[in-house]
Formats: sequence, C-alpha cells, structure tokens
Amino acid sequence: MTWIEAAADRVLAETGIEFRDDPVALDHWKRAGAKVDGLLVKFEPGMLREILKSAPAEFTQHARNPANSVQIGGRNVVFSPAYGSPFVMDLDRGRRFGTIEDFRNFIKLAQSSPNFHHSGGTICEPTDVPVNKRHLDMVLAHIELSDRPFMGSVTAEERSEDSIDMARILFGEAFVNDHCVILGNVNVNSPLVWDGTMTKSLRAYARANQAAVIVPFILGGAMGPVTNAGGIVQSLAETMAGCALTQLERKGAPVIFGNFLSSMSLRSGSPTFGTPEPAIGSQVIGQLARRLNLPLRCSGNFTTSKLPDGQAMMEGTMSMLAAIHCGANFILHSAGFLDGLLSMSYEKFMLDADLCGALHAYLDGIRMEEDDLAVDAFAEVGPGNHFFGCSHTMRHYETAFWDSELSDNEPFEKWEAAGSTDAATRANRLWKKRLAEYEAPALEERIREALHEFVTKRKASVPDAWH
Repeated sequence: MTWIEAAADRVLAETGIEFRDDPVALDHWKRAGAKVDGLLVKFEPGMLREILKSAPAEFTQHARNPANSVQIGGRNVVFSPAYGSPFVMDLDRGRRFGTIEDFRNFIKLAQSSPNFHHSGGTICEPTDVPVNKRHLDMVLAHIELSDRPFMGSVTAEERSEDSIDMARILFGEAFVNDHCVILGNVNVNSPLVWDGTMTKSLRAYARANQAAVIVPFILGGAMGPVTNAGGIVQSLAETMAGCALTQLERKGAPVIFGNFLSSMSLRSGSPTFGTPEPAIGSQVIGQLARRLNLPLRCSGNFTTSKLPDGQAMMEGTMSMLAAIHCGANFILHSAGFLDGLLSMSYEKFMLDADLCGALHAYLDGIRMEEDDLAVDAFAEVGPGNHFFGCSHTMRHYETAFWDSELSDNEPFEKWEAAGSTDAATRANRLWKKRLAEYEAPALEERIREALHEFVTKRKASVPDAWH
C-alpha cells in the first residue's frame, strides 16, 4: 500500500464524497455497505478496490469496420482527437464559435489520417445546433463520416441513452448487449462531488454494457490541492468511486480509469497546461491504475497557447510523452487542443496528427531481427566507407525512418526559394487538401435510413433548447 493509496483511503473514509441528484446511486452505495448520510457517502478502506475487481482489465471497442476495432487496456495505446472546445480557429478566419460543419470537418480529418485509432467524441461544440439536439447530429456524423470507434453524449441521461440507441441501430441490439461499441466520457465535479448529470450518464453506459471513462478535472490550487501529491490523492479517490459505481450498476461492465491533472498560475488564477508537474503526476497515476488492474485514460496534447506555435508544440509534446510513458491506454485530446481546451485548431490538429505519427514509430521500439543488426552491411561496406548504396540500405530505405508530412528538412536556400513557409502555414494547406480529397466510408443504406429516421423522430419530440 503506497502513501498515496493510504491517503486516498483516509479521504474516502473520513471526508467522503457527495453524490447529488441521483437517488439510485445512493441506493447502490447503501446496498454495497457504504456509510450514507444524506448526500455524503463514506467508504471503508479497501471497499472500492474489492468492487472494482469485477471490471475488465482490457476490452475491445468495436468499430463498424472490424479492421478498426481497438483494444483498450494492457499494453495498447489508442489516440483520439481533442474533446469539448466551444471555439474553433484557423489561420484564415481566426477564432470563432464551432459549428456542425466544423465538427464534421474534424471527423473527416481524423478519418483521413492513419495516425489516429479513434474518431473521438465532442471534437468541438456545434453551437449552431440546439443544445438538447446536437448530440444526435454529432453521433450521426461519427457513424456516417468515420468507420472507427467513437464516443457518445454524456450531458444528460436521455442523451446518453440516445447515443447508445444509435449504436444499437448500427451494430444490432444483441451485439451491443455483449460488446462495447461506444464510450462516454464523464467528469467529476471536483472536489469530491459527483453530480447526478454525470452519475446518471455513467450508469446509462454501464447498464448497456458500454464503457464510461471516469475523469476528474483537478486544477491544482482551485479544484484540488496545490501540491502534486494531494492532487493525485484526490484523483485516485474520485476516480475509484466513479469506476466502482459502474460495477454496482452492472457487474463486469467495461470502464476506463481516467485522469486530468493540471496546474495553474497562482499569480493570476489562470489554468496552465503542458507543465512538468502534471506530467510527472501522470507517471504516478499510471502505476495506481495498473495496481487496480484497470485501463487508463491519461494526459493528452495540452497547451494554453493561443496559436499553433512553439509554445503549443512544446507543451503538447511534454504532456503527450507523459501519457505515453505512464502507460495510458486511451489518450483523449491527442490532437487539436489550443487555448486551454477552449479552442480546436485546424492547423494544430494537423501538427498533432504528425506528432502522433512520430509516436507510432517511437512506440514501435527497436527491431532486433537478424537483418536489422546489419552485420552483412558492415561486411559489404567495410571501414571508412558510406552506406548509401549498400544492399542493406536498399532493402530498408523506404521504411527505415518515420517521414513527417509537415516538417521541412530542405537546405535553407531551398526552403527560402519555396516561400519560407512555417509549419502552421504548411498545416493550413494540408488540412484543406485533406478535406478536398476526403471520401466517406461506405455505410449500408438501410442503416443510414434507420439512423436518420431515429434522429428526425427524436428531434421532433422536443422543442429546441439553446442552453
């Protein structure tokens, strides 16, 4: 038992966690043996760990194209785009509210890149669609424009259920009952509060045997202690409680242990992202998740930069490498994150996709087959000569090194003659090219019609709500 785990047990037993606006969740805890006093729930040490033993250590999230299904857990890593920004930006039009067109564009860009495994969820908020209906358009866009796994809505229980129902239309009800096909990302209202909107949604996913991703959002010094260790204690306590609730709703339901540690500028109160303290905190969270034998969602490509610039790539790379090194299995926010998650950037999305490509090569490690050791190449070339034209080089030159789509590796004079473009400008050209070339993956017409009928009926059943 680590000091972190012992401290989390004390917080759970002595301070407890409030569960608001969800009587069913409180009933679950009473039956499980927790101490329930009004909305406050306290847990004896070891109780949540015992409940979590029924959660799978690894599971498959199925895609409509079986070749794109992903394994979540174990030694697997899944890259998914950023999630939740109200604004979008690009070099041509600047920062503006996201629309359903932007949302669809980002799905197309993700689908067009070999460097993502997952279509994501709320890649940006489509603010031109009513709040109570936009989840229908978002899930429909993921299904029609991508053949990779995707996420559903969590902003209300009925929206979660709509998302799952659409997945049932796509995969078939019997298949969905036995297999994970959709994820729901739910957040703790830190510190130490689970509100009913989130617990009802996580229970909806668990009830349907679908995976909830349980994530505290701890801003050190505001929604959590200023010390890194204290934030990790809080994260462990809050996340274990949410993960355990899924098992009380449906024993054996898949669940992902999530983490979102972040720092802040204590002079101004502004959040900071991509800083070293949360990065090293991720390493501890990774070990804690493995001790619980749960799949991990951790870190992502975080930055507070307002442009796709050097700050953005420095902060993003630090936080992405933290996720890789801590053993994260599902990495949300892998691409597009700017402005402290307030903005989704087209150019940053392409730059981050390129980084994800580099990370694919990084994670592949070093091959140790006999031919890779190149003993015959040394014999052929001999001392003092070059390897440019030798047989070994000719066998491997096409695959030996990862090749960036956006980096400029030409001599200065050639770069200058070609227009002296920077990386963001090259990314701007590339996303436009990708959208122009995009082709939607095939979808059975009967499924498309059923989905559109479902969406039309659900939209007609309630008036528009804009907040």
